[in-house]
Amino acid sequence: MGALQSLPSEPEYLDLAEKTGFSQEQIGILHKRFKQLSHNEESLRKDDFNTIPDLSCNPIRTQIVEAFFDKRNFRQNDVGHVQEIGFEEFLVVMSHFRPPSLNLSEEQRESIRREKLRFLFNMHDTDNDGTITLEEYRHVVEELLSRSGPLSKETAKGISDAAMLEVASISMGHMEPDEFYEGITFEHFLKILKDIEIETRMNIRFLNMDTTTLCK
Repeated sequence: MGALQSLPSEPEYLDLAEKTGFSQEQIGILHKRFKQLSHNEESLRKDDFNTIPDLSCNPIRTQIVEAFFDKRNFRQNDVGHVQEIGFEEFLVVMSHFRPPSLNLSEEQRESIRREKLRFLFNMHDTDNDGTITLEEYRHVVEELLSRSGPLSKETAKGISDAAMLEVASISMGHMEPDEFYEGITFEHFLKILKDIEIETRMNIRFLNMDTTTLCK
């Protein structure tokens, strides 16, 4: 699967660093974690994620695992799913959770935000039809808000429920009686999440590492 079949060499580190934004040191750390999860094999399968305790109780466990095997997240303009991934694919998916560097232009920051939101959208658009349901949107908002320290899970749920109703009124309020509600598109998803800061909330701690620290 992946282009890397053993410990990446220096030139490969440089190529992966440019592709993902991770430093060479961070890539080395992630490679060690990859080998632990894969039991020193060259590829990772979905079953390997079953050994991660913190992931077993995550409410969107299935979506997270599937995201690692979804070709849409490999930055290769491809669709579909694979049964196993190599280190390069693993690293590319992990980079979606990396906070943006501080010294970015407004254009670069907006591009990264859009890419993160596309990744988040893909996680819930499981059938790749270009839409997600109102209920799936509620889960997205609840998950993002629950990561902002001061808010309790109950408060986050209340806000996400209200957000879902607001989207429903906006999306469905102008529909004709014979029209069918097809769901939230990605462009609509961008608009309704424009006021939610996601750059530092999309992180992974279930790999026994905190991706909020993986920022150059």
